[in-house]
Amino acid sequence: MRHVTIADKSLLIGDEAAAALLQYAALMGKLGSSDVVELSAIGADGETVEASFLLNSGTVLMVESSRSKLPEPDNDASTAYMNDRLAFYSADPQTMGYPQVDDDEDQAS
Repeated sequence: MRHVTIADKSLLIGDEAAAALLQYAALMGKLGSSDVVELSAIGADGETVEASFLLNSGTVLMVESSRSKLPEPDNDASTAYMNDRLAFYSADPQTMGYPQVDDDEDQAS
């Protein structure tokens, strides 16, 4: 489990989801883009919450270790989404995942 701190909130999120969130936030900042990611988390009161994270170039996010023994919330779908986006944008560093336009096709139009 990891403590994820954003603004004045600190939430407990599973290791894999927290790592993906941090990497995806960095990618959104690098691209100058934004996305919203929904994650299940454990709030300060110990209750399960659904958290929406707006990730963009202004996102300030910290992930730190935790000794919590609570079971990790299920974030498989959200983690898979973030990992898919990370893989998409890193597939071709030159195009950042965008298809290239063939110059010959462009001139024929």
